[in-house]
Amino acid sequence: MTAPLPTASYRIQLRGGVDFAAVRERLDYIADLGVSHLYLSPIFVAAAGSTHGYDITDPTRIDPALGGLDGFRALARAARARGLGIILDIVPNHTAFTLENPWLRDVLRHGAASRHAAAFDIDWQAGPLVLPFLPEPFEKLLAEGAFSVRDGLWQFGEMRLPLAPGSDPGQDLRALHEAQHWRLVHYELERDGITHRRFFNVTSLIGMRVEDPAVFDATHALILDLVRQGLVQGLRVDHVDGLADPGAYLRRLRAALPDTPVWVEKILVGDEALPDWPCTGTTGYESGRLIARLLTDAAGLARLDRIWRDATGATADFRDVLQQAKLDVLEHELAAERRQLRDMAAAAAQGSALAEPGPESLREAVTALLVAMPRYRTYLDDGAEPRNAEILRTAADRAAQGLRGRTVLDLVVSLMLEPPNQAGRALARRFQQVSGALLAKAQEDTAGFRWARYLAANEVGAEPDEPTITEPEANDALARGRPGDMVAVSTHDSKRSGDARMRLAAISHDPEAFRALYQAASALPEAQDVAPEWRWYALQSALALWQGDAGSAAPRLADHLEKAMREAKLTSFWSSPDREAEQAAAGFAAAVLRQWAADPPPELARLLVRGAALALAQRAFHMLLPGFPDLYRGDEAPFLALTDPDNRLPLDWQALARADDPKARWTRALLQLRAEHAGFLRRASARIEASAAAIRLLRQDQDRVLGAEILYHQPPAPDARIVLRQAFADGVQLVLFWQGNN
Repeated sequence: MTAPLPTASYRIQLRGGVDFAAVRERLDYIADLGVSHLYLSPIFVAAAGSTHGYDITDPTRIDPALGGLDGFRALARAARARGLGIILDIVPNHTAFTLENPWLRDVLRHGAASRHAAAFDIDWQAGPLVLPFLPEPFEKLLAEGAFSVRDGLWQFGEMRLPLAPGSDPGQDLRALHEAQHWRLVHYELERDGITHRRFFNVTSLIGMRVEDPAVFDATHALILDLVRQGLVQGLRVDHVDGLADPGAYLRRLRAALPDTPVWVEKILVGDEALPDWPCTGTTGYESGRLIARLLTDAAGLARLDRIWRDATGATADFRDVLQQAKLDVLEHELAAERRQLRDMAAAAAQGSALAEPGPESLREAVTALLVAMPRYRTYLDDGAEPRNAEILRTAADRAAQGLRGRTVLDLVVSLMLEPPNQAGRALARRFQQVSGALLAKAQEDTAGFRWARYLAANEVGAEPDEPTITEPEANDALARGRPGDMVAVSTHDSKRSGDARMRLAAISHDPEAFRALYQAASALPEAQDVAPEWRWYALQSALALWQGDAGSAAPRLADHLEKAMREAKLTSFWSSPDREAEQAAAGFAAAVLRQWAADPPPELARLLVRGAALALAQRAFHMLLPGFPDLYRGDEAPFLALTDPDNRLPLDWQALARADDPKARWTRALLQLRAEHAGFLRRASARIEASAAAIRLLRQDQDRVLGAEILYHQPPAPDARIVLRQAFADGVQLVLFWQGNN
């Protein structure tokens, strides 16, 4: 029998002082909120000191740092006793590329002959496995005597690398190194010289070949066992688009666990719908985007755009910025992936009657096609080839506009759509994996920090140049969802928490207030050494965090601005930071916070009030949209956070338990309502009604309607039975109501 869908889930980020025992201590509090499921970040053995758990080193064991198998069993039993199921986050795409990984150590010793070699996505045809671990070139370190051999291990500092069987410890070190299944190289070679598939541009994570049934079985044995023992009631699949064939993977998972709900982390672009996969739904990026767009004022956003351009001198549209970001990422962060695709295309084109391309023309074609891709990836092997083929052909038409000729471009597309050989099939698979990595790195982690007009829309799964939505578009978006979708506004991957996002949405309602804050901030002496675009970014980030205490906010804001400037990759980079510019931005932000603390401007107060109203409206829609709400830890009360690691700071659980602010009260009341009317919410249709005066979400089953509305300066409908109401100082009301047969 298929497990029932959650009423609501509560996301716990393990590690950082939170282990299974710590979660057990919080179960009474979590259960009393009214959720039905715990949703846990990865629990398997991860790299030492991991702060998140996605860098798994051994998928066959539960991490002793969290409490091990016994600790997890105790947590699962205690959760079940309180009526809570467990949803587990699993990471099939990658493991840690580190010597702590026991399977990888065996591969280093035995190479392609290792019993674990098939588990890793390694290009053995390119030669030994490249290890970009050295701080300086190999030859320099060799000449300095930095390497030695002892106890059958190659040693460098704290590093211990296994030698191949039969290696002669007395051999010349250069010759010994060349006899291994691996090659130590300078870390800079990771840009374009690695020989393993990585997660995005994170060289320290190596891709797993779960498309191989034996690898699937080996990496999922413990996961399946935990579900079959009744310790886990649902799975969340991390980064499904990174897999070679997501549909085939999900079908294999469904066959192994036919009655277990599975949610996929999948970013849908525009009107894209989830493919016809055997899964329960998505993890909710699209719902968070929908809510933010509904609560953004379109007319105010247009005024804000003019203010931003006047203040910063910005002239580019987001699509132009994104295209340049894609080119930059391909030139640097994903240079290795582009080189590999070029070589794979060359192999697939051998003997083609369409063209005889050289390496540079193939590089040009691959680059243009990747840049033109409008979504994260296609699924050419997933039973929907006509639709996916059309996406690829349309992308090729766009790509051709920037080329002198399209013969080689068309060849590359044909090699993927009609593979003439195994090399063509490999090209299609890897191209689809890389297109998703490129869009993620270029949009979320580059362009989203460069083009900072309105940061409420610069979110994972959102489009910065599509910050608003019409009523018909909103209802079309609702129609594309699945009944089992998660609904999320804050996650561990969010660039900003839901409440922080609504603080920023407030500036679309009152752009003149933000203009006044920007002008006052720009008059500060600390502003003179900060470019206008970074002042604009920093001011929004300060607003998103502000809680009246400059001392606690300043270091958090400084850390965020450092990350933002390096992710933007304009003047500061992770590999080569511009510390002077970063410190100037941090100093400016701290000065703004001190200014607000000393003499709070009335414009700030206006934005805070409107932001609170929008945050409460977001909570109501979050709880009532089709699917089920997922609460990120701490977000049951006001939760203002920026991107990780800021959103993983320790929580004050005692303060959460005492929270009696409007958001905390509405959260508990809405969770209770969901539990009491679960049947109604499963059956009820959903529609949005939007106007300049009000935005309504209506759930209807026959003549019974449950609604939430945010009203701008007007009273609620007279025939509604009001369940909850909250009025704000600027004339805004939020109302939860029943109509019809109650």
